[in-house]
Amino acid sequence: MPLYDYRCEDCDHEFVARHGFEEAPPPCPNCQSAALKRLIKRAPAQAKGVLTLAGDSSGATKEELRSKWAEETPKLRKKLVDKLGEDFVSRNAPTLNKSFED
Repeated sequence: MPLYDYRCEDCDHEFVARHGFEEAPPPCPNCQSAALKRLIKRAPAQAKGVLTLAGDSSGATKEELRSKWAEETPKLRKKLVDKLGEDFVSRNAPTLNKSFED
């Protein structure tokens, strides 16, 4: 079941609740009010077929991100070249030709 963030409109208490998509949110744990506002604090993101939470790389250094990009780019480029051809990839995805190991 997904997690949802809420703020009580009566007492301004913020809390996280886990419930089904079709279920009503629980009352505020602080004052038991049902007057809640749903907050959007986190969102899932699709990252090249791997499900990850948005912002997971917030603690990564520039060097770590560059290293990961350098590791994954050749794999992606090879898949595209195998499927679409060298000319198409060179013409339409020029960033895949760049070396990121500077």
